[in-house]
Amino acid sequence: MSLTIATWNINSVRLRIGNVERFLKLRKPDVLCLQETKCPDEFFPHQAFEALGYKHRLIQGMKSYNGVAILSKVPFTATKIHHRCGKEDCRHIEAALDTGNDPILIDNLYIPAGGDIPDPGVNDKFAHKLEFYREMAEWFAERRPKPRMRKGLRRIAVGDLNVAPLEHDVWSHKQLLKIVSHTPMEVELFGNMMAAMDWIDVPRRFVPENEKLYSWWSYRNTDWRKSNRGRRLDHILATPALSSAIRSHHIDVDMRDWEQASDHVPVLATFDV
Repeated sequence: MSLTIATWNINSVRLRIGNVERFLKLRKPDVLCLQETKCPDEFFPHQAFEALGYKHRLIQGMKSYNGVAILSKVPFTATKIHHRCGKEDCRHIEAALDTGNDPILIDNLYIPAGGDIPDPGVNDKFAHKLEFYREMAEWFAERRPKPRMRKGLRRIAVGDLNVAPLEHDVWSHKQLLKIVSHTPMEVELFGNMMAAMDWIDVPRRFVPENEKLYSWWSYRNTDWRKSNRGRRLDHILATPALSSAIRSHHIDVDMRDWEQASDHVPVLATFDV
């Protein structure tokens, strides 16, 4: 079967539900992972997703901040809600997709943005971000398959990870080295998390590292397309067991022009599973 997964920081699911419905009708992903839903569970717009065939839903939300959701046409065999860094701030959920005898695990993550000052000593938000990355690296390392396991673990991690790790994941590597999301400290911790599971950076499988690739453009840029000061903050990662299954990826750049758009655009990947 073919499995298309989309990840999108929607910046309020209720405010932008019209855009979500338009996107789902246009792209028809099998699974949509949302971040920053900013919606308590009791007010989540289930009906809109039900009407479009996304009958399997895992949500964890809160008022005004954060929030993650997995909306799927594929049934779940198991679901988990994870609390990170001693907080219950709705940043990590996990589902097992029923793809036959060997389910695919999917992690939907919204890693803290980290505020404006890249100094954990004076910025609690940045300290939280660094702690979150350290905890995720340890958590994934504990779940890394043992070498004797021939089949390996079929796992996909997606979400707004709030780090643009590569030189060409930002509009200016030199100018952003001291800007939160591209500092050497964050990039190192992102690398540690990647190494913990031997993750494959799916979009970079198709786009060379020396080419620019973005998924976010600030609202501060009145003409975002002309300035093109973007960053790649939204990621799709896959374990080596899925390496041969990776078929394509797409970043829906034009959706940044939609009315009442999020500052992030959807990132999609298709797997033959």
